[in-house]
Amino acid sequence: MKYTRADFQRALSSPYLQAFLEVIRTGEGTLGSDGYRTHFGGSLFSSFADHPRKVISAKSGRQTLHSSAAGAYQFLSKTWDGLVKQYGFSDFSPASQDEAAVALIAGRGALEDVLANRFEEAVAKCAKEWASLPGSPYG
Repeated sequence: MKYTRADFQRALSSPYLQAFLEVIRTGEGTLGSDGYRTHFGGSLFSSFADHPRKVISAKSGRQTLHSSAAGAYQFLSKTWDGLVKQYGFSDFSPASQDEAAVALIAGRGALEDVLANRFEEAVAKCAKEWASLPGSPYG
């Protein structure tokens, strides 16, 4: 099914989708009041004009990880660029981030699962999108 931003906006009224987005933000460490302006690693950016496009390095055990992930759903800059190209997001505002997260859920074929409260099925389909979900290949 081909979705539009209007579809994503309508879907955002679902309590099941709101709960699923909260699960993602919790796992990504961005549930708090500053979640929509959080870089990978926890520092904050100040402008919602665009994805901040800053690569952050952070230690994880003995490994140093490098990521451009930012925002409530920890969008990589290249992922955000693809969403902008496909759906025309004009900023990185909280509303745009929410819609874009729904676009990623839909892109994984999980939006109908989320809306029907098929939580485990939705998590399994979205695990390749968010490292914090069970079954993610990212460790």
